[in-house]
Amino acid sequence: MPEADSSARARFKELAVPHLDALYRSALRMTRNEADAEDLVQDTLLRAFQFFHQFQSGSNFRAWVFKILSNTFINQYRRRSRQPETVSYDGGEDFYLYSQLVENRDSEWGDPEKLVLNKLQYEDILAAIDRLPDDYRIAVTLSDVEGFSYKEIAEIVGCPIGTVRSRLNRGRRLLQRALWGHLQEAA
Repeated sequence: MPEADSSARARFKELAVPHLDALYRSALRMTRNEADAEDLVQDTLLRAFQFFHQFQSGSNFRAWVFKILSNTFINQYRRRSRQPETVSYDGGEDFYLYSQLVENRDSEWGDPEKLVLNKLQYEDILAAIDRLPDDYRIAVTLSDVEGFSYKEIAEIVGCPIGTVRSRLNRGRRLLQRALWGHLQEAA
């Protein structure tokens, strides 16, 4: 084995291993299935290694590998369904969950902050994210779970920043509605 190949493998491993958990979490959010998430991460790492020579040293490896993850998901998994999910956004309100909690502050709901902290578990929030349509789930996951900036998300999913903002806005509104419904059921 040539020394250059060995050094490239070692460098790739050094850069990729710290991101494995985050890649898997995002893949799981995208695919909604553990086996598919494992396959997606494996395919992503394979593609990333195949094109590692194109990675510009000193640039953001995390954003680069998440872009590959996103593209791989889109190419392999979204094509399985012929019709995209459709959702109506008419009459949406930016602060739906908060407004509902404040309106009911004096009722059995009590203080909104305490209610949310007491009733919503981390798993409930992740389950609500899982139920979002693909485009919104990817944007919300990359932003709110993985902490990417709008610019990084735009690069990862290959769309303009305005589209990222729109998807995040709509995804968060859908998430708020889902969480409000969950809170009502839990009371």
